[in-house]
Amino acid sequence: MLSADKTIHIGLIGGGNITSTHARAVAAIPGLKIVAFCGSNQQKVEQLCSQFGGTAHTNLNSFLSHPSLETIIIGSPSGLHAEQGIAAAQRGLHVLVEKPIDISTSRADALISECNRAGVKLGVIFQDRLKPNIYRLKQLIVEGKLGKLLLADARVKWYRPPEYYSGSRWRGTWNLDGGGALMNQGVHTVDLLLWLLGDVASVEARTGALLHSIQTEDTAIALLEFSSGAFGVLQATTAAFPGYARRVEITGTEGTVILKGDLLITTGLRNAQDDLPVNQSSDGNASSTSPVVDDIRGHQRVIGDFIEAIMNDGTPACDGPEGRRSVALIERIYAASEKARSR
Repeated sequence: MLSADKTIHIGLIGGGNITSTHARAVAAIPGLKIVAFCGSNQQKVEQLCSQFGGTAHTNLNSFLSHPSLETIIIGSPSGLHAEQGIAAAQRGLHVLVEKPIDISTSRADALISECNRAGVKLGVIFQDRLKPNIYRLKQLIVEGKLGKLLLADARVKWYRPPEYYSGSRWRGTWNLDGGGALMNQGVHTVDLLLWLLGDVASVEARTGALLHSIQTEDTAIALLEFSSGAFGVLQATTAAFPGYARRVEITGTEGTVILKGDLLITTGLRNAQDDLPVNQSSDGNASSTSPVVDDIRGHQRVIGDFIEAIMNDGTPACDGPEGRRSVALIERIYAASEKARSR
């Protein structure tokens, strides 16, 4: 836990919805203080400062030189994460970055390497790992309660209206978003599959922009074979009106567990668990239809976990190498889709 006599000074990069989420989460944790914001839109950054405190910066170097700054949280477009994180690490600042860690494994590697060299902590925000029901699902698998894992079926059938992309300079672009429905929305579930089932040995895939006029994909499907021998099917889209809660079904030799959103809604285990599910309270976010995060508890847990890793010289729930895994798999899915298209 945080020391009662220690206040951690935090700076936030970004001026959009997710930075507001980060700020609300930081403000809810005792012992943390926001001292600076940085973003390209001066009006948005000043609005955040008026709401949460701190000094507004539109220049990254000025922001990173802010007195007393110790830790930064990056919520800028995905293609800027590594560049900004590296600059922060070179100043001796700890770096917590919104998912994905960046849009390529080469950039992720550069960020991981620089944080290691500088001796600072690096974490990636994948809040699913710390949600009670999902963490319980991880425990069930580790404890062998599902038996040998056979099959995973993951569906991220969300909806984003055309203006979600047309009103943004970076969403749905290769340079800053690094992909579409997979790299932006589906990445949480990609991380979840890797965390729960382990590495993937082979991939077949198809991707396409079936509804939206964007550079990248709004729909993807992948057939996965995990190193354990289990099979998986992953669907991700932002074209499924009106949007449906994420659903993951995992089947083992001892039964099936179903995750809807972030809740274990039903189980079919051979040996029933009296303590399943953990609770019936979802995170309250309408992610299937909106990018706005209303319930900050997931981000609050991640930030709290990261600060404890700093204070106790521990490892964050999702560190740099763990955060890299989802980007690596998405790169393989995109490559498999391109290979299939060229046949």
